[in-house]
Parts: sequence; C-alpha cells; structure tokens
Amino acid sequence: MCAGLSAVQFALAKQFQAAIAAIAVAAVLDSLDGRIARLLDATSKMGAELDSLADAISFGVAPALVLYVWQFQGNRVGWVVTLVFAVCIILRLARFNTLLDDTEQPPYAREFFVGVPAPAGGLSALLPLILTLQIGRDGWWNTDAVVMVWTVAIAALLISRIPTLSLKTIKVPAKAVAPLLVLTGLLAAAVITYPMLALAAALLVYLLHIPYAVRRNHWLANHPEAWEVPPKERRAIRRAHGAGRRLGLRPPMRRVAGAARAAWSRRGGDNNVRSVALPTDATRMRRGAVRGRNWRRIGLRRNQSRPPTSRRDDQ
Repeated sequence: MCAGLSAVQFALAKQFQAAIAAIAVAAVLDSLDGRIARLLDATSKMGAELDSLADAISFGVAPALVLYVWQFQGNRVGWVVTLVFAVCIILRLARFNTLLDDTEQPPYAREFFVGVPAPAGGLSALLPLILTLQIGRDGWWNTDAVVMVWTVAIAALLISRIPTLSLKTIKVPAKAVAPLLVLTGLLAAAVITYPMLALAAALLVYLLHIPYAVRRNHWLANHPEAWEVPPKERRAIRRAHGAGRRLGLRPPMRRVAGAARAAWSRRGGDNNVRSVALPTDATRMRRGAVRGRNWRRIGLRRNQSRPPTSRRDDQ
C-alpha cells in the first residue's frame, strides 16, 4: 500500500519511471506476502482483508491517478475512464474474495484465475506510458483515444470471466530447474539494464498467453480426470484426443494384413486397373483385400476349388 501511494507522489512530481517502479515493487510484494504469512504461520482473516485493501490502492487507485496525471489531466472523459478502471479493480477483488469460499468449483479451477489478476491489470494499464518512456517520443500509442480504449479494455479483462493461468500452481520439473535459474538470471539482468523494455515485453507475453489459458481451461473442463495425472500422461491423453477428431477426420489406418495396405492389380478387359485401399473403413478394406487377392501367388486359379486331401495325407 505504501508503494502504491508513493507511485502517486512520483507521478505528481513528473517522475513517471519511478512511479512505474513503485507499482512493480507493490506487485512483487503482493506475490510474497501470502507465502511469508504461511511460512510464519501468521495467516489471519484480518491479513486477507488487508491484502485486498492494499491491492485496491496499489493496482487500482495508483495506476488510475498515474494515468490521469500523465495523459488526462483536465480531460473530463479521461477522468471517467480512470474512474472506470479503479472501480473494475475493486469489483475484481471483491469477486476474488467471494470465490475463495466457493467449495463447488472443480479441482482444476485452482490452476486459473477468473479474469486478469489485479497486479497484472494495474501494470498492463500503464503499458502506453511504459512504451512512451522506452521509445522517448510521442506516437499513436500515447494519443488520448488509444490510451482511453486501452484502459477500458484492461478494465474489461479485469471483471471478465476469461481464465488466466495462476503462476502459483505451475510445477517446474526437476530437469527444468537449471534452465529456469539461468532464465531468471538473464531476466534480472535485463530488468536492471533495460527496465522499461523488459517490463513491456513481460506484459505483452502475459497478455498473449490468455488464448492458451482459455484453450487449456476448456480442455480440462472436458477432461477433468486428467488434472491430477503427471504431465507426460496428460500429454498422452491430449494426443489420444488429437487434432484428427477435432477436425472431424476418421482415425488413421492401423497395421493390418499386407493385402489391405497395398495396391493390387485387377484385370478389366485389356487394361490393368490399379485399385488402392484407402484407410477410411475397415469393412471396405477387408472386402477390397479379398477381391484383390493375387491367386497366382498362392498357386491356385481364381475359379478352381481346392482339391480334397486324401486320407493318407490326413494321417
């Protein structure tokens, strides 16, 4: 909460880079406070309520005032837009608190947020300001109309029911720990060297992940039994219900007798016509295999029946 209010003070002093940094610090602290409380065994209902109030100030009121001081000062429509954003943040937090007590949600719902979470929404609303500070000049990205539309769009994502991935539930495999540590070090170096560029890239990647989160949520809703299985088995289930069935195609042909897979010669008058058995119907393949059987290859004529075996041969 102190970081969010400090961001407002930095914006009033026209120190917009420091204001963005203060809101980013508030987002980092928001991701740590719950874990620290659980480690210290200091969780309480008062702490949960205080967390929501701090989020409302740091990611709702503070970004709205920063945008107003930067772009909309003296613009009545701009003031309405910032009010809409702050109200949507508060509505999103109120819904989040009610969903915590909902015991009828499916197990896989813990993997997703309903709508964009408050820290990501508060920082995403500042993306036009971040681009302006990074590029260093004015352009279409910081016009009043574009900033208004962008702010309202982020506000709509906050109160929407679009699922987004919860980073708290992502499990890192053991073999990916070392690459992840290297990536974290590179990201830290990028944030120190190019802070605005790194923050803008991270926000764009987060917003681009939303279609994947929607698709993943839809798949788990249709296959809830796959949520608790290991990732390898989940991928096997996904391949079993693969793209062929989604496109309405028939499953591929399995391994059967060679006659069902090959193309056989059939005589029709003086011309030789080749008939190819297609992997569309098992019954049709079996009939084609019988009709296309090469009788010379097994030493019999087509219309000749097999000679009866003698009693001596039976003995």
